[in-house]
Amino acid sequence: MKDALCSALQPLIGEARRRLHENAAALRAAYEAHPRTSALLEGRARLVDAEVIGLWQACGMPDDAALLAVGGYGRGELFPASDVDILVLLPAAATPEICERLSAMVGALWDIGLEIGHAVRTIDECIEAAADDITIQTNLLEARLLSGDLRLFAELNERYRETLDVRAFYKAKQLEQEQRYARFNDSPYALEPNCKESPGGLRDLQMLSWIARAAGLGHNWRDLARRRLITGGEASDLRSVERFLQHLRIRLHYLTGRAEDRLLFDHQEKLARIMGIDATATRRASEVLMQRYYVTAKMVTQLNTVLLQNYGTVIFPDRGAAFVINPRFQVVRELLDMRQEDIFERYPSALLECFLLLQQRSELKGMTARTLRALWINRNRINAAFRANPEHRALFLQILQQKRGIVHAFRRMNEYGILSRYLPTWRRIIGQMQHDLFHVYTVDQHILMVLRNMRRFTMGEHAHEYPLMTRLIMAFERHWLLYVAALFHDIAKGRGGDHSKLGMTDAREFCVVHGLASEDTELVVWLVEHHLTMSHYAQKEDTSDPEVVQRFARIVGTERRLIALYLLTHADIRGTSPKVWNGWKGKLLEDLFFAAQRLLRGATPQQALGLDDRLEDARRLLRFHGLRPGIEDRLWSELDAVYFMRHSAEEIAWHTRVLYFRPDTDEPVVKARMAEEEDGVQVMVFTPDQKELFVRLTGFFGRLGFTILDAKVHTTRHGHALDSFMLQDPGGEASYRDVITLIEHELTGYLVRPGVIDRPSRGRLSRQVKHFPITPQVSIRPDEAGRHYILSLTAADRPGLLFDIAETLSSHGIRLHTAKIATLGERVEDTFLLTGAALAQDTQLLRVERELLERLQV
Repeated sequence: MKDALCSALQPLIGEARRRLHENAAALRAAYEAHPRTSALLEGRARLVDAEVIGLWQACGMPDDAALLAVGGYGRGELFPASDVDILVLLPAAATPEICERLSAMVGALWDIGLEIGHAVRTIDECIEAAADDITIQTNLLEARLLSGDLRLFAELNERYRETLDVRAFYKAKQLEQEQRYARFNDSPYALEPNCKESPGGLRDLQMLSWIARAAGLGHNWRDLARRRLITGGEASDLRSVERFLQHLRIRLHYLTGRAEDRLLFDHQEKLARIMGIDATATRRASEVLMQRYYVTAKMVTQLNTVLLQNYGTVIFPDRGAAFVINPRFQVVRELLDMRQEDIFERYPSALLECFLLLQQRSELKGMTARTLRALWINRNRINAAFRANPEHRALFLQILQQKRGIVHAFRRMNEYGILSRYLPTWRRIIGQMQHDLFHVYTVDQHILMVLRNMRRFTMGEHAHEYPLMTRLIMAFERHWLLYVAALFHDIAKGRGGDHSKLGMTDAREFCVVHGLASEDTELVVWLVEHHLTMSHYAQKEDTSDPEVVQRFARIVGTERRLIALYLLTHADIRGTSPKVWNGWKGKLLEDLFFAAQRLLRGATPQQALGLDDRLEDARRLLRFHGLRPGIEDRLWSELDAVYFMRHSAEEIAWHTRVLYFRPDTDEPVVKARMAEEEDGVQVMVFTPDQKELFVRLTGFFGRLGFTILDAKVHTTRHGHALDSFMLQDPGGEASYRDVITLIEHELTGYLVRPGVIDRPSRGRLSRQVKHFPITPQVSIRPDEAGRHYILSLTAADRPGLLFDIAETLSSHGIRLHTAKIATLGERVEDTFLLTGAALAQDTQLLRVERELLERLQV
């Protein structure tokens, strides 16, 4: 039967496909001529209705069944590339004949070009599924009859309403939103946000609509205004932001030809042009577009908060009487509420006091809608006179000094315009894009993420993540000063010039006018000036060199400054992007911290690097693994101090366990193991030194698709190469345990074939590199002793980059002693220690630099 039905449907399918294509093109042309979201979204729903109903009838579905549109399609809104969700409602379990007819219909719908999501259920099955799944419950809320038995549909609605627990639905939707926000780090201000799912996106507005429908409060924003759940102005604002987000999503679907909701860098400039947004003298068109998006998202989150609270007052009218806190504020249903409508006019200090009360009273979950409205309306009362008031300055410092709620307070202050009024310099960074390859947040949100990270160091529930950070910050007197440094470390970005230097001025002014002691002021100002210094030394300098550590220690000066800078640096790097931080970066910072700490406590440079302690620790590890005393002497006698300074005790012990019984072997020895935190692979290569060895190794790793995070190149006294590499899969898809044996086997075989060089594919550039190109920079200079040369380079990361560098150096007879690989998102900042006759001749040196620049071009 099914085959016969499918054959009979073929002429209808062709005709339906043609109509759908032509009518969809006409809808698009009409929209592009006169952009009206309702005309397009409702028009596409009607267009799909006609084809779906036609095929339903053509398949001869029984009269006692019903075809329903659900989800967004049920609302009568279909975006250009949205799925079409349908529910087939049956009076009883489906018979084999009905199943065949349904299968033919769904197949036909796919064939005409619709992305179909479908379910087949009885009423009992619908009610049972809705009880277990909030998504199904939500879909049924918006169900719309397309064809079939009206009485069956009415019975479903009646049964659904009887079983719908509005209070449970409200709580479930709130929890669902919290979980969705968490996926986006609770921030609408990512540089590539999702205009549907991110905080402040369309899903926030849809959720408000779902709860209103479930609670019988209305079907649109005007209905909510008539019930005084929002003001007329807020209803207008909601419609305006909804239209903007709808336009954005429609344009995205048309631009990409698929259901794409992410505002990727690839699309931002094109979207701005399509939407008629022009560049300004100082900003790209894409920046203007994104600024508007962030303003929209901010308004959505504000109105979302207001409406959710007002829904709560209707859905939970029995939460008890008000509890008075002081003459200005009270607690109503676990929310902070102002006691008089003109409280902020009569007591301007209440504009800050409300945030302090939220911190001090753990039972408070937020502010009432009327308090939030009044806060927003009165934010402009924070002016120069307000900021000069000693009482207000003291309140602001109190907010920074509380034991809880600091991050929430500053996020709320930012959201409701209080922070930008109190700190005028903050206004310049709100929604400001960062055109680099490792920040994924706007400047203001990055700063708040750094504040969050710093705050987490003090919290017991995060101590297992940051045990050293927690120990350091809890022993740090007046650690709230670090929050001040976090607030100001990037506040001068985008002004032109060195933002660290410019930010110092802002930080000093804040500290002075708020009455901080001179010692505390100098610490904050110093941290803002040097907030990039530690990451520079850890990731770009050779920290196994005592002179490098000495230079860093001289800059730091005191142990208090060192601890403060270490905490700020850690929080800063983690606050750029989830992809930028890894355990290897953490180890580099930690090693530099302890070396500088020992130096500041009076150790000699050699002691500061912990060489003696390191050797003793390595011996202890060897004894732990059952190796007798003295077994290491033969191998260690072939290694110099540079090797021991560049490797940890654990690495030295690992190498020794592998090589102690064969320190003179002519056969290549390759061993690999999981890195700490299982976020990479460490590889050790021991083989008689050979020409172009580093080139061959980088080519091999590049062919496997690995990024080299760190390379330590060492030549023993008897002419063997002992090289170490830290590898990582840039896509994060590799199972590192599975590749260990592969690396050991294939690399060993590769090294016994002299002269063979793997040339890795250059691969494709990432989207970020395409849209934020980096001009390569190369610098080669002699070190202070004049024995080595230091190559520093900056470039966009890509597959095969390190191979190209190694091959260029090798072609000029330049020997590489160590490589410091620093990958910051899509940007690399690498440092190499070199020797070679070509480097001593200016003409040759210029040729090397020029060739490197050519190879680094993307």
